[in-house]
Amino acid sequence: MDKFDTLQLFTRIVELGSFSQAADQLNIPRATASNAIKELESNLQCRLLERTTRHVRPSLDGQAFYERCTQILSELDDAESSLRNVIAQPRGLLRVDLSGAHATKIVLPNIDQFHELYPDIELVISTGDRLVDLIREGIDCVVRAGRLDDSTLIARHLVDMPQVICASPDYLNKHGTPEQPEDLLSHYCVNFFSTSGGRNYPFELMVNGKKQDYFLKSWIAVNDAENYVLSALQGAGLIQVPRYHVANELKNGRLVQVLSEWEIPKMSVSALYPQHRQLSPRVRVFIAWLSELYTGYFANFEYPQK
Repeated sequence: MDKFDTLQLFTRIVELGSFSQAADQLNIPRATASNAIKELESNLQCRLLERTTRHVRPSLDGQAFYERCTQILSELDDAESSLRNVIAQPRGLLRVDLSGAHATKIVLPNIDQFHELYPDIELVISTGDRLVDLIREGIDCVVRAGRLDDSTLIARHLVDMPQVICASPDYLNKHGTPEQPEDLLSHYCVNFFSTSGGRNYPFELMVNGKKQDYFLKSWIAVNDAENYVLSALQGAGLIQVPRYHVANELKNGRLVQVLSEWEIPKMSVSALYPQHRQLSPRVRVFIAWLSELYTGYFANFEYPQK
């Protein structure tokens, strides 16, 4: 096996946790796979994989090597794709990170459509609202909503989402209902904080034609969308959230919208990728598909009526 094939084999073993499964996927004998990894460890003079009777996992050195390998392989694959002129039919591995709510509510329910268009693209999708190091983790692009803190990434705008401010009936019964924007300052909220800087995001309202930020008091802060909504359902305070995310809760009365007569700035959704990395055909078509998907989703979204 050449060096490129060995690196591919190593990354597959780490991802699958198995020599035999990796060998099967790459159509090579298990003995060949085992010997290739032994030779790689010998050349590097360190143990990359820790083996048990049931599982294989990377050592500390192996994990660091895996992260570099995924980046190298991605760049090599991009170079090969360019040389093969595969713009008309992109192929290869595409690693994407999505926030949990966007994955479950928007992207994954429609992902079969992308596969029908580009059957030769193999998707690896991770989810969460944490800050992702695209370079170190070998991620090709991420989809994020709201303010963008990382200026080292190129952002492609996908859509703007309508927002609402809402709370549980129990919270409003205990603390009253805000009637004016300034009333927010006497209320509690569920804080949503940035994993990059730890800072809390304010509520935003348009007042006299200008955007105003409101920092409410709070006794709880979270950094993912699902727990943000869950905390509000438990009566922890007000939340400002994309309307689609709580459409059913508003319909069944588990959450109640407040300050509905006041305009709330829409929340932007963007696809981001590293600025120093040439946009591969795989990423280009995926972002184009996302843009069409998000535009259509929010244009046709029917909010449930009570």
